[in-house]
Amino acid sequence: MQAQVRTEELKHYKVYYEPGRYAGWPANTGIWSWGNEILAGFSIGYHRESEKSIHFIDREKTEIHVLARSLDGGETWTIEDPAKDGKLVFESEFGTQRTDVALPKPQKLSRPINFENPNLAFVTRFTKNKKSNFWFSTNKGKGWSGPYTLPDFGMTGLEARTEYIVDSEKECLLFLTATKSNGKEGRVICAKTEDGGLTWSMVSPIGPEPEGFAIMPAAVRLSRRELLVTIRNREGDRNFISTYYSRNNGKSWRAFDDAVENTGAGGSPPAMIRLKDGRICLVYAYRSDPSTGKNAAILAKLSSDNGKTWSKEYVLRSDGSARDVGYPKIVQRPDGQVVAIYYFTDVITGPERYIGATVWNVPGREPETVVR
Repeated sequence: MQAQVRTEELKHYKVYYEPGRYAGWPANTGIWSWGNEILAGFSIGYHRESEKSIHFIDREKTEIHVLARSLDGGETWTIEDPAKDGKLVFESEFGTQRTDVALPKPQKLSRPINFENPNLAFVTRFTKNKKSNFWFSTNKGKGWSGPYTLPDFGMTGLEARTEYIVDSEKECLLFLTATKSNGKEGRVICAKTEDGGLTWSMVSPIGPEPEGFAIMPAAVRLSRRELLVTIRNREGDRNFISTYYSRNNGKSWRAFDDAVENTGAGGSPPAMIRLKDGRICLVYAYRSDPSTGKNAAILAKLSSDNGKTWSKEYVLRSDGSARDVGYPKIVQRPDGQVVAIYYFTDVITGPERYIGATVWNVPGREPETVVR
């Protein structure tokens, strides 16, 4: 069951669009907010149509990694290049590195991070050889330290994207995608540091090793000991979002019913936050198969019982002209509205992928049609 959100409850903005360029994958880098100041990362390449890939990006040209900053809650944005001072902050996971600056050699962190620094931004990313590193900023992303090495936690490879929970000045949980025992993508693990990032240890795998893949987790803390994680899954032709719950800070996990039964052709990673009123907000893409006649869409669900059940689907937008969309990240503004960042393409704009932002005035607590 779907609910079309009223127009007055939604506002759509373009974070970045440029003719001839391809912009994508905010979920790979991360999002951070400080009141109405929001910072999000994404990739920029060159548009090139292909019959072999849904990603219309020219792999033979440089792909760069940038940050977008808003000072007004996601309505206007400026683009910042972290490499402008000659230091490369992010490396492409696709193997097409920037050619204008050299990648620094990853180092071992020697001084602990204060994870409760109010101006902190923290990033984990992986390289083409399935090694992962982290970076951090103590001034809202205006300057960065890194890369620093992450261990492989005994896995055959680590394909980290940014998803973490800060628990104290020195404690942080990471939610990571690791490769399976056969070396293929992937399964989700939880790791932690208790000394400000100087050392990291495995907490647990989340769920059994899948036949297909389980990747790109989103996590929220429910209480001092409880955690909720949603995961992008694929089994055969089925793409869905699974849900796991822990009551012992990630030492063990229990599967709940799937949050989303169908995320379309190719699937979508979830973005998830705990709202100020205690509900869980989940945003994801429906990546449509053109043969179905359905448009690609950005959708949302709410949970009032910590992920055990989920509401109907809220349609934030359904004007996507190709299935190469999504990879959202979300934050909540001080006024309670949710800001979702994603990449998108529509008929009016043209074939190029751009970074969009939707500001959603989330409905209040009402009796919801529960989908089990």
